[in-house]
Amino acid sequence: MFSKHVSEELSAYCHEEVTPAESRVIAEHLLACHSCRAEFEEIKLGVKFAERLPKLQAPDSLWSKLELQLDRENGRPRLVGTRSRKVSFVYTHPVAAALAAVLVIVVGVAAFRVITKETRGSWEVARLGGAPRIGREQIGQTGRLAVGQWLETDGSSRARINVASIGQVEIDPNTRIRLVLTQPTEHRLELARGRMSAHIWAPPRLFFVDTPSAVAADLGCAYTLEVDDEGASLLHVTSGWVALQLKDRESVVPAGAACATRPGIGPGTPYFEDSSALFRQALAKVDFELNALGWSKVPPLDVVLGEARSRDTLTLWNLLYRVDGVDRVHVFDRLAVLAPPPAGVTREGVLQLDEKMLHLWKGYLENSWSNQALQEQKAVGGGQ
Repeated sequence: MFSKHVSEELSAYCHEEVTPAESRVIAEHLLACHSCRAEFEEIKLGVKFAERLPKLQAPDSLWSKLELQLDRENGRPRLVGTRSRKVSFVYTHPVAAALAAVLVIVVGVAAFRVITKETRGSWEVARLGGAPRIGREQIGQTGRLAVGQWLETDGSSRARINVASIGQVEIDPNTRIRLVLTQPTEHRLELARGRMSAHIWAPPRLFFVDTPSAVAADLGCAYTLEVDDEGASLLHVTSGWVALQLKDRESVVPAGAACATRPGIGPGTPYFEDSSALFRQALAKVDFELNALGWSKVPPLDVVLGEARSRDTLTLWNLLYRVDGVDRVHVFDRLAVLAPPPAGVTREGVLQLDEKMLHLWKGYLENSWSNQALQEQKAVGGGQ
């Protein structure tokens, strides 16, 4: 299915008019095909503009004009100023019958749109255990979560949400989550507390999760996200990529990595989960505890640099943006030892945060991370 481009299916996909299986295949194609993804972005932009158009009611005179036309086609002249009467839908004249059929179709389409809107404005929820609630009502085997409603689980409850036609989210015990928005160009949840696991097969930045300390933007992936009672969160990515953002602070987290957030600060620096405990502890202090003390006097940064392995270039590359002065020099020097910058990337340019050079270096590093992940998978497979 869809071995070539998916241009003809994009409109239906955008309006959620394809099956879940087709949706997944199209989404996977969009992740790999720049041409189709660009066309899909144009369709989404058009939908956004259309949604902003004012909704106008048809004028009352429209029915009178249609009624007059029906009378003319049936050979029944109508006096000017007479009161409109109820029109029967039984006509023998072909044109009149066609007009009546149009009326039936219009009414049917309008009704279909109302029903579809109500359905699209809510997501199906399946009970996986215990007694999850939508609002104050416990759900049976299944229920529907409408925009604005909260889904809550207690200590023994679990649930699964079907995210339109683009994926699923499993809800762990003691979790509170709300459906904020669902439309062709954006699907959004709010995780107030607890833990969720998302598996999304959609193009980048179509599915979002708001938390008290950052917004998680899906880039085509699977991940878990948990929020504690203080509003801090922890993201674990198992496949693909996820972006965490608060205002102008952003962290892009790849598979195998994690990232913490804090209220008022936003996302910290992403790190691979197999890094040393000393590395992770020092990084947390650099990110959240010692920002106001001045980077050049922060011992934890020295610990991060000393503990960093070649795999931890993910963290060091991100730290280039978050430190300055002599600390940025130290981060660059350690990063250059672990992964020498490719041709076209200079020390002076990186220290000045030249975007072209930084992204060129990042592309080189990403290939290294991917190769390491493949080697680990082969090692695990060979040992089984």
